[in-house]
Amino acid sequence: MRQFVLVSYDISDAKRWRKIFKIMKGFGEHVQYSVFICQLTEMQEADLKSKLADIVHHRQDQVMFVHIGPVTRDQLDKKISTVGRDYFPRDLSKLIY
Repeated sequence: MRQFVLVSYDISDAKRWRKIFKIMKGFGEHVQYSVFICQLTEMQEADLKSKLADIVHHRQDQVMFVHIGPVTRDQLDKKISTVGRDYFPRDLSKLIY
């Protein structure tokens, strides 16, 4: 079952940040500077974490995974609120399976 996962990262080196960004573009929707919302199965999440682990500096960088819940439009609407412009997710189902 796919889950919505918010992935946020703080990478101290610009070169590593760009590599992380490129990987993340293949797994989810870029919603803010270092924040993505992804739809991931357990295997996809493990694959993503493995790819990121090869790049991050484990004492200086951080990638945080926040599990939002099952992939349903209603779930996301109930869990994300904004101040300022609204968040309108695009169709993430076309990204990765």
